[in-house]
Amino acid sequence: MSRSARLVPVGTPALAALLALTLTACDGGVHGTPGGSGVHDPYFPKAGNGGYDVTHYGLTLSYDPGTHRLTGKAVITARATEDLSAFDLDLKGLDVEDVTVEGSRARFSRAGQELTVRPHDDLDKGETFSTTVRYSGTPETITDPDESEEGWLRTADGALALGEPTGSMAWFPGNDHPSDKASYDIAVTVPKGLQAVSNGELTRETTTGGRTTFAWHTAEPMATYVATLAIGHYDITRYTTKSGLPVYVAVDPKQTEASRKVLAKIPEIMEWEEYNFGPYPFSSTGAIVDRPDDAGYALETQTRPVFPGAPDTGTLVHELAHQWYGDSVTPKTWRDMWLNEGFATYAEWLWDEDHGGDTVQQTFDAVYDGDYFDNADQAKAIWAFPPAKPSSAAHISDRPVYERGAMVLHKIRQKVGDDTFYDIIQGWAAAHRHGNADTAEFTAYVEKMAPDKDFDAIWDDWLYGDGKPDHR
Repeated sequence: MSRSARLVPVGTPALAALLALTLTACDGGVHGTPGGSGVHDPYFPKAGNGGYDVTHYGLTLSYDPGTHRLTGKAVITARATEDLSAFDLDLKGLDVEDVTVEGSRARFSRAGQELTVRPHDDLDKGETFSTTVRYSGTPETITDPDESEEGWLRTADGALALGEPTGSMAWFPGNDHPSDKASYDIAVTVPKGLQAVSNGELTRETTTGGRTTFAWHTAEPMATYVATLAIGHYDITRYTTKSGLPVYVAVDPKQTEASRKVLAKIPEIMEWEEYNFGPYPFSSTGAIVDRPDDAGYALETQTRPVFPGAPDTGTLVHELAHQWYGDSVTPKTWRDMWLNEGFATYAEWLWDEDHGGDTVQQTFDAVYDGDYFDNADQAKAIWAFPPAKPSSAAHISDRPVYERGAMVLHKIRQKVGDDTFYDIIQGWAAAHRHGNADTAEFTAYVEKMAPDKDFDAIWDDWLYGDGKPDHR
């Protein structure tokens, strides 16, 4: 009892209240507060949620392409990072039928993309808890600020789920922000004759009563935006590389012939990327090739990049490089996109240099002079904003993030030389393997790896500076 405590007469209601409060404190009970609806990302402030960290998603899904109906059960295992009386999940559209927390029915409400869950009992900071959400409905296609489409995309014979930056909430509830990564088990039941392809390894395929279930397991941490699901008819190829890495490739039959030659390069590309970037961070690799009109872009979905039609070699190199830079080392916020795209673009330039094409310096010069682009508008657009400061959510995938991001890496290489440069990019991938990192951490890492060099001009002019630097 503190010196300022007021004496309470025995037998009064005030004493009973004080005793109840004391017992609650002794029992470890707390009055939690609601977790935040969003993690205040600079470009997507409503993405993600505060108060907890997801460790595992267990998704059990059933889809009928004829009716476009998805039925799902999501079992989300998480750890409370603060005392919680309620918490939010991101889920856009779909009808929520039931929510339980630790086996007890929980109240819930919907507002936009927020599914707010109020558990029967408050959750203590540090407590691991399981939330089960049962839901169903017709999944939505989401239009990004840059007008590209993601979420649940209907295809000629099924569907394709893509998540960058906020599309995963169209098909499962979760903490939809790259800063919260988890392992996954995804079981998908579809009409017999169709395949369902996802991330990681296929652990089970069973057919009962005219429907087939495909169960996929991803052991390594994965951000929600690189989770994928492809449902349809696919030609499946399975093999292992010389190093024993499993490869699983699914190709729409209409794209099989056009894709055959480039997809045969996967083992060669993987070996080259491991040599340059360090050990591959995942337990399998592969690709999904759908039809050109099924999506408007390729995406680095973890272990199994998605391509709209047969990719060219550069695009395959790019998306596989993302497995190191983006999927394993994942940005803390969407402001740090250049750490994904600048690295993957530079991988394309390095591949060309090592395989009889232009040197990276020649490519750098062509970008700087504008010769790299199809027209003057594209050449000008690269200087619209610095790679570390996209001008808005609509521009996080614009050219400055890609080519100018790659130019930052080349300026570092020029400054430190090849030996130290490869130590930097391999060490960066190793230091943040399966984690998250931001631009400030990257610049600090570079400076630590080359303490005798001055990088101020690179950071000021190329990474953060506005306009076109007046020197190469």
